[in-house]
Amino acid sequence: MTEGRDQPAMPTMRALRGATTFDVDEREHVCERTVELLSAMVERNDVAHDDVVSVLFTATDDLHSVFPALAARQVGYGDIPLICARELDIAGATPQCIRILMHLHTTKPRDGLHHVYQHGAAALRDDLPS
Repeated sequence: MTEGRDQPAMPTMRALRGATTFDVDEREHVCERTVELLSAMVERNDVAHDDVVSVLFTATDDLHSVFPALAARQVGYGDIPLICARELDIAGATPQCIRILMHLHTTKPRDGLHHVYQHGAAALRDDLPS
């Protein structure tokens, strides 16, 4: 069966990217920036909670105060698989940076997703649709 104009598109697994920076390595501030980024990613792409499959957080080596996943759990992501990892320590890379890779089910085409880059991470991927 081919997909017709009157039939809704079938959901597909896609990945949504985002990144932000933190000014100070303090638990409250890092959590605030993480929640701000997650919220922007979800709102900008009209992602329903049940459509989120998993979320991968990476952080640069200068983050020691908190796991970014803790902030996500505190705002309702506790039923979604979350994992944190270290970003590669590359010379010249953006410091104090948290990156997010969110896997989700969506009917949007790949080029219909809006990746979100905030604060000092705003120029990391200016080649992606905004």
